Amino acid sequence: MSLADKVLAVNNDLPIRTDKPVHSGKVRSVYWLTGADSQRLIQERNYDVPSDTPLAIMVISDRISAFDCIWHGEGDVRGVPGKGAALNAVSNHWFKLFKEKGLADSHILEIPHPFVWIVQKAKPVKVEAIARQYITGSMWRAYANGEREFCGIRLPENLTKDQKLDELLITPSTKGILEGIPGVPPQDDVNISRQNIEDNFEAFNFASKADIDLYEKLLKDGFNVISKELAKLDQMFVDTKFEFGYVKDKIGNDKLIYMDEVGTPDSSRIWDGPAFRDEGKIVENSKEGFRQFLLNHFPDPDILLNKNRMDEREALARDNELPISAINKITNTYVGIAEKITGEKIHLSDNPKAEIIEILKEKYFLID
Repeated sequence: MSLADKVLAVNNDLPIRTDKPVHSGKVRSVYWLTGADSQRLIQERNYDVPSDTPLAIMVISDRISAFDCIWHGEGDVRGVPGKGAALNAVSNHWFKLFKEKGLADSHILEIPHPFVWIVQKAKPVKVEAIARQYITGSMWRAYANGEREFCGIRLPENLTKDQKLDELLITPSTKGILEGIPGVPPQDDVNISRQNIEDNFEAFNFASKADIDLYEKLLKDGFNVISKELAKLDQMFVDTKFEFGYVKDKIGNDKLIYMDEVGTPDSSRIWDGPAFRDEGKIVENSKEGFRQFLLNHFPDPDILLNKNRMDEREALARDNELPISAINKITNTYVGIAEKITGEKIHLSDNPKAEIIEILKEKYFLID
């Protein structure tokens, strides 16, 4: 079996019974179940949600996205073997820990397969909630260009690249294009301040101003839980992105939950502790290593960093096969950190799509 066969690259063509279009993002696809199937599963599986809650099957893929493009390797390898299973395993681990520690629930109701979540419908908060413990990435680039205010936060002088910050900073950005908010351009992923959110909390889908405090608390508490656990593995939690949403509890009250993914190599920077401490070297156990590879691999890195050159960037991703050595390196990074975090082996399936179809058909009766 070839490497390409082991990759789940296309995840929006599963024969799951649905009466709505399949929503396909950069990495995950979402299949909304019929009302009848949602109600049946809630009853049969005893999910702790109101009986009329819409449910979905969320299927992860092995696609690799960076700089807002999907990349592929030689030999028609359209993703990274093991990446999807590793991402889900890491998220599952942290979601479970958050629940055990009384932080908040997630949107996940059940995990039928390493690539699959059964989730309840959530109303997403339109904020990419980013927490930073070190100055690196886009924050460092802005600082090096002379900016001293970042998302409404005043930064001190004389910071150096990759330095630990005095406190954990929350630097939110927009999730999706939001129209009509004063001072916030209608673009995806625009940096915003806490004041922007407070002044327009309803436009960002917060139920109340008080929930802005709750989201910040859940973000900081979640960051600290992961940071302490990673420190036990001598890994450094540098920065991360969380997403939040609202769901109904069994008696119909709104509650704020974690959603999407948490603490994964896709949504976070994780550095190797010994390399940083003993050699002053950054060894990435996250997607950032792949981003750096791309910046070094192509002769004009500005194409990847400049939003005004998106057409060229998309052509770069479409027309260039990356070396298999680079794909294998990503597999090693993702599977390696997932196995460290969970303490369990990541199973690399020979045919993930066939496995998913069989389980959803035989156990959940969601495929005709």
